[in-house]
Amino acid sequence: AAHALGMSRRRRLELRDQTKAAFYHAYNGYMKYAFPFDELNPITCSGRGRDRLDPKNIGINDVLGDYLLTLVDTLDTLAVLGDKAAFAKAVADTIQFLPNFDIDSHVQVFEVTIRMLGGLLSAHIIATDEMDTLGMRLGQNGTAYNGELLRLARDLGYRLLPAFEASPNGVPYPRTNLKRGFDPSETSKTCTAGVGTLLLEFGTLSRLTNETIFEDIAIHALNEMWLERSKSNLFGDGYDLKKQRWITRVASIGAGVDSIYEYLLKGHIYFGGHKYLRAFETLYSALLRHVRDTTGGYAFFNVDMQSLEVTSTWIDSLSAFFPGLMVLAGDVDGAESAYMLYYHLWRRFRAMPERFNLFLRETDLAFYPLRPEFIESTYFLYRATHDPFYLDVGEMVLEDINALFRTSCGFASVHSVNSHDLEERMESFVLSETFKYLYLLFDEENPLHRIHNNFVFTTEGHVLLPLSPLYASDGSRSAQYPLESTFDARKLIHSERPPSNMDPLFYHVDNIRRKLKSNDSRDILASPTNTNAGIALSKQGTHSKDPSLYISRKCPIPRMPSISKKVLSGNSTQEGATIAEQFVVEWNIDNRQRSSPLSQLYSMREISRVTNRIAAGYNPAERDNSEYLTALFVNGPFCTVPLRPDFYNIGLLVNNRFDQPDGSILSSNSKDGAPSMRNGTTVLASSLAIALEYDAMCSVSSKLHLLERHKTWQFSTQSQAGPYAETLGLLNPPVSAETWLAPNTRQVSFTEFVMSKAEGNDVDSCM
Repeated sequence: AAHALGMSRRRRLELRDQTKAAFYHAYNGYMKYAFPFDELNPITCSGRGRDRLDPKNIGINDVLGDYLLTLVDTLDTLAVLGDKAAFAKAVADTIQFLPNFDIDSHVQVFEVTIRMLGGLLSAHIIATDEMDTLGMRLGQNGTAYNGELLRLARDLGYRLLPAFEASPNGVPYPRTNLKRGFDPSETSKTCTAGVGTLLLEFGTLSRLTNETIFEDIAIHALNEMWLERSKSNLFGDGYDLKKQRWITRVASIGAGVDSIYEYLLKGHIYFGGHKYLRAFETLYSALLRHVRDTTGGYAFFNVDMQSLEVTSTWIDSLSAFFPGLMVLAGDVDGAESAYMLYYHLWRRFRAMPERFNLFLRETDLAFYPLRPEFIESTYFLYRATHDPFYLDVGEMVLEDINALFRTSCGFASVHSVNSHDLEERMESFVLSETFKYLYLLFDEENPLHRIHNNFVFTTEGHVLLPLSPLYASDGSRSAQYPLESTFDARKLIHSERPPSNMDPLFYHVDNIRRKLKSNDSRDILASPTNTNAGIALSKQGTHSKDPSLYISRKCPIPRMPSISKKVLSGNSTQEGATIAEQFVVEWNIDNRQRSSPLSQLYSMREISRVTNRIAAGYNPAERDNSEYLTALFVNGPFCTVPLRPDFYNIGLLVNNRFDQPDGSILSSNSKDGAPSMRNGTTVLASSLAIALEYDAMCSVSSKLHLLERHKTWQFSTQSQAGPYAETLGLLNPPVSAETWLAPNTRQVSFTEFVMSKAEGNDVDSCM
């Protein structure tokens, strides 16, 4: 039997090492030219700190606070890469250069929580993990560590409380000053994601310190958002906490809303219990019913949370995370369909535009700050399916990042994906998330992939391992928990012990206390009742080798075909047999109608590779070009999925032309010197045979879209086919790379299309 051919282990490890080298190129550039500033200016190779000359520059000041942002955000990435020396050094540098958060910086609660608080907590858990899952435990063998990162996290957590204390309903104000507390002039307009994306970090801080106020206020804020959802169970993206009403009612999976769904599901995975899961499933069902397109499940639109009418025709790059979340929810088939939209966008722009207009098929916002969301979904889909297609995507992304965005000391943001002009900024998430997910995609052997427990990645990509038991195996107290905290009883708050250098004038929690004592009967996420029941940690610990004790929501793995070679009877010879006579393709128990789109794509790739290996006269020089078959076998008769841009290269197959490594063109001879259209190559013959046997389909746009794309096609065909481009009818693209975005498309059988082109005819009939 022929078995699947994917990326070789050698190539995968090469890409892993290339990713690691790219990460260190940027990280070393930051440490050499920018540290202790917050960010690296990757073009001039200098440091960037808070814009203190222009306090209203929130694009910079919401994130940068002069607190070693890039270093703290990157701590756990060093651990994931297995570099214990660099991890220990980075922890020591953090402790030395960041003694506390007594800093006069007005920052966004959401950003400082996911980047700084999450970075500190993740690194602390890794450094004190009793199981030493990543091999990064500090405080032994000469690596000094005494819980300083947790103390920093606690200090930061207290300094964020004024944003909650000043609120009339517990929804935090979007910003606060780390030194001076809440500024009364602060706007009351916030976003849903900013309120709903605190649970993992605040909850973890509470469980490490036993000061439950952090988790309690995060749950309370989440409750307030839950009560404000529409009758259709949708959230808007803009909320006024003073007026306690929605100011923008756009429901989507993108900016302003995105990570509230993520934290509900991951809150269930990490903390347990069913209240978060129930809430997530309610919201997820609403998204599938009211926000996702009903034709194929490829796009999630922006709709009014009340009327359910589409409000805009663009999608944003942040929403590219959602296929990865769908994988965690067990909806792999849906994730594969949703993923293809972003895949095509990357193929078109070699980056991910901040906003892309589906109606105009143009960018609304063209910049790209090297966001990780598309790579994150690629990683999760590969972990669920082990489809080598996603490794190919990762290779494409890595090559584009290195080719287009690399500078002498780092990687720069992209001003426009249309021109690939660079901007003077490298955000901290490039090291915290983008390269982390890309590295893990290729690092099959990583310790994270060998454990069976409920670790999660935060929305900033920080690894949260399960907390260690309170007591180690020898009966001693775990280094993960500070000695100054008591775990004999759950405490509402140690209000008598705020950070010693925090001005008591700005520290009050009376309003918070009152809000936490009042719960709405409709709260699905009701705050816990503070009793002496004790924290949810046992001497046996949360680490267990029994996977049944953890979440067991198994993801459905796409079905695969079994391709085997037939034994021909009598005097039949392999050389004279047809493709169908030589091979038998048997699908697994689930029939083809139920198989996922990318499963079909992968299966067709494997079939094409098998047939090409045995076809008579196969030229090894054409091996790379056989990848064009990937584009030909996309759609099954029951499921239409987006066509790959490689389909543009149909002309190379139809016209028997293959570019050779030396730049020459391999073609069949004909009387007029033009490439033969009748003889056909082995690749074309195989593709036709399989298409006939399996009724492969392709979407053909009824009209040409975008003059720019048309001109690009013409230039490409003229450069490849030369004077024969017009003679062979190749000046018009046979199908646009984005027909799946067109409101009106028609279905034409693949064989009808290829044969009509081979005969020099246009395809006019609709099926």
